[in-house]
Amino acid sequence: MANGEAYYHYIPSLAAALIFAVLFAITTFFHLYQLVRTRTWYFLPMVVGGTMEAIGYVARIMGHSNQSSLPPYIVQALLLLIAPALFAASIYMILGRLITRINATSYSPISTRWLTKLFVCGDVMSFLLQGAGGGMMGGGSASGARLGQRVILVGLFAQILFFSLFVVVAVVVHVRVNRAGTAAIVEVPGWRRLLKALYVASALILERSIFRVVEYVQGESGYLMRTEVWLYLLDATLMLLVMVLFNVVHPAKVVPGRGKAVAEEEEEAVGRGVELEGRGA
Repeated sequence: MANGEAYYHYIPSLAAALIFAVLFAITTFFHLYQLVRTRTWYFLPMVVGGTMEAIGYVARIMGHSNQSSLPPYIVQALLLLIAPALFAASIYMILGRLITRINATSYSPISTRWLTKLFVCGDVMSFLLQGAGGGMMGGGSASGARLGQRVILVGLFAQILFFSLFVVVAVVVHVRVNRAGTAAIVEVPGWRRLLKALYVASALILERSIFRVVEYVQGESGYLMRTEVWLYLLDATLMLLVMVLFNVVHPAKVVPGRGKAVAEEEEEAVGRGVELEGRGA
């Protein structure tokens, strides 16, 4: 157990863990503020995922000074592994609402009635598999750790599969709308910018998932698990960028929260009523 080699295979960086714990806490707090202010409750998984990331790096801070302690190791390994699945869920929540918002449901290759349900169910499956695999790896036995790695890999492959399908659906809708022209949809300000943000976030999460697949394929003796810098370059940094991206391009600007959407509908209804009265006069 000297230097925590049975767990981390290196001494976890205190500075890196502290920096990312603080950065994730800041962006998560900002997301919470945006969530409450805009009532975009569908974006709650982003807040929960950010909280998991912050706690995970706090656990790595603890691991720096107590490298032979199993609980902090399990906490950081599990939370940092599954948090991106919640970011994925947030992204899945946006697309169906965006398509409906611009009245482009006829251009979606998958019915918007099932679109969000399909991707969220796939994401939940991925989340549960990765969580179960992480639990097995923390059980202590060598056979359990090997089985846990396989289960995690299945969960990561599922995440990649559903994310790839998600990107295909988004691109198909985008291409069809462009071909049909703006007259065929409701031109909501900022929807193209939000769609581009979905592309960027999807690419970042896919890249991170591929990194994790390679990491677990290599196993405990692999280069990636034994070299801490890659965790921060290909996981922490990418996931932080996803969160900051949606701080800047928040979906509420295009897909309003429940309270705001109801208010807009009532305003439109009043406007239509005034218009009809004017015609009657």
